[in-house]
Amino acid sequence: MGEVYRDVGEEPVRLEMREGNEFKGICQAIVVNAKRGKHLAVPYGPVTKAESGKWKVESDALIGTLKKIAVENNCSFIRLSPFWPSDNSPKIEGAVPSPLHLLAEHIWYLDLKGASEESIFKNMRATHRNLIRRSEREGVEVIASNDPLNDINEFFRLYDETRKRHHFVPYPSELILSQVKRFSERNECTLYLAKYQGEVIASSVHMHFGGETSYHHGASSDKYPKIPASYALQWKAIKDALKRSDRMFNFWGISPPSANATGSKPEGAIKHPFAGVRTFKTGFGGELLELTHCRDIPISKKYYVTRAIETVRKWRRGF
Repeated sequence: MGEVYRDVGEEPVRLEMREGNEFKGICQAIVVNAKRGKHLAVPYGPVTKAESGKWKVESDALIGTLKKIAVENNCSFIRLSPFWPSDNSPKIEGAVPSPLHLLAEHIWYLDLKGASEESIFKNMRATHRNLIRRSEREGVEVIASNDPLNDINEFFRLYDETRKRHHFVPYPSELILSQVKRFSERNECTLYLAKYQGEVIASSVHMHFGGETSYHHGASSDKYPKIPASYALQWKAIKDALKRSDRMFNFWGISPPSANATGSKPEGAIKHPFAGVRTFKTGFGGELLELTHCRDIPISKKYYVTRAIETVRKWRRGF
């Protein structure tokens, strides 16, 4: 991923910590030249090997190095998005809750250990099972592209259509293209295409590494609204993950539990634009992992200008 960020003009910084020959910690940070404020972003890190009693000492060493790097690169703050369960979040000196999130903090995943196609299908929501069966009856064909760098254009065509339909801010095409290129070279990326009557009407990008398959990007057409091609796509990806003996299928982000499936706003809940995505992903069965919220470490007074801008942005978009 560091090379993916470099491809789009954001420089990666890689740190490792060793005690003698023993590996103790790792961290990848990205120098982000955002208009709202240049900063050092740490996606799902840092990660340390130390036991709880020594964690603070070793994490402080990593944080101290990150601060030096932030100053050297004229960054106004560090944004940490640590992969810690929300109910077990170590304290980081000087860190404050971020107005926004960097990466998904409510993750939906399917445990594949000891599972079979039959058991997973049985544990799906009944509606999902029916839609998968319907896609089969309607003749939807899902294939894994043999030439993802060429077929990615089909994905981008559908992605633009999906963006216009659902009014979301898309990932830059350069980033997605780099992801597919970099990970395909390592045989760690699959571009799926769902065809109906010979026409590609849905597509998705999945990564697979270290025993985990993860769903990164999806797109579909509304030309045939009664053809549930997106459900067939995910089911194909899950079955392929089982064939690889993967341990986990990661659907990534969903809306928090306080937002209901329709995105309406009952008393005490928030309106979340990903509520519909939640319904789609959770219907395949699985579990929720809630991570600790993103944290910022101010480096200069410029950070507070960025914080004000982002607070307004969060209020406007509803999450």
